[in-house]
Amino acid sequence: MAVTLTILVTLLSLLSSASCARLVGGKTEIPDVRTNREVQELGRFSVEEYNNGLKLRRNNSDNEREKLTFSEVVEAQQQVVSGVKYYLKISATHRGILKMFSSVVVVKPWLHSKKLLHFSPASASNTNQ
Repeated sequence: MAVTLTILVTLLSLLSSASCARLVGGKTEIPDVRTNREVQELGRFSVEEYNNGLKLRRNNSDNEREKLTFSEVVEAQQQVVSGVKYYLKISATHRGILKMFSSVVVVKPWLHSKKLLHFSPASASNTNQ
């Protein structure tokens, strides 16, 4: 009886630790991203921020050619940090061609803030950072 109780307590401790690790610090897949309004809005925000950055880096004649047009977020993960960090795989049009991009956005709801940390063409080998 004592051995069974010890095993049960140990298993419960391990399960509790694993679920806490998943909540804080570990990345988790976001299901149904195509219908998730918040995730799609974060993808649109990422593309808008990228396009706004073009204005700062290039002259106006290059801006229109280099701008992206948001299509949709096709994959997403989230990670609880000081806020929530979102890892997005975004489909967007560049010069009339549909391409994939990787984006990382941190959202801090209590500050009403979101910040684009990373945006680049998605690599074939590693689309999630």
